[in-house]
Amino acid sequence: MRQLSEIDHLCLQLDTVFRTLFGAPKVTGRARPDSGIDPRVDDRLSEDEKRHAAGLMRVDHCGEVCAQALYQGQALTARRDDIRENMQQAAAEENDHLRWCRDRVRELGSHTSYLDPLFYAGSFAIGAAAGLAGDRWSLGFVAATEEQVVRHIDEHLRTLPATDLRSRSILETMRADEMKHATHAMASGGADLPAPVKTAMRWMARVMTTSTYYL
Repeated sequence: MRQLSEIDHLCLQLDTVFRTLFGAPKVTGRARPDSGIDPRVDDRLSEDEKRHAAGLMRVDHCGEVCAQALYQGQALTARRDDIRENMQQAAAEENDHLRWCRDRVRELGSHTSYLDPLFYAGSFAIGAAAGLAGDRWSLGFVAATEEQVVRHIDEHLRTLPATDLRSRSILETMRADEMKHATHAMASGGADLPAPVKTAMRWMARVMTTSTYYL
């Protein structure tokens, strides 16, 4: 097997970007969590409920776009090979979430966020910076990010229409995966982030969730 050149690595990075934003991300092959639920349950949803559910799933989709960018940036700058491999494995599982959310938004008659490329770029830069700060801080950043995602999912599960069983099933599976990623990151040596950093992360997340619900 030939050794990859810098151009090869660049092409692979660009492939990930375009697959995440516009194409078909590489998934693990897991079945969608709601695959056992009759699609006709969506007929119970009113137009307002569909609109609200689509807005929530659009936010979650953008969150997965950001997660891909973060993991890509962190894997690029990670110092330890095992951490880089763990980032890539987590990114593969996040790709499942990305596809599930994208498809669900479309089933609800809406679109993914027009702001996805903007948030991807910002998240990639943040991920690369976290990786450059050192593996302990990078892992700590993963854990803090995933814990924040879990809080968002909990909020969405509370406000999701009770009859939207398909979106609920997807979000519950995503929540379990995000908790696993957070726990694994800390167990691998992640450092607890300073309070000001966590506060800044919460404010950035608020900007993302508020804007992508509508756009």
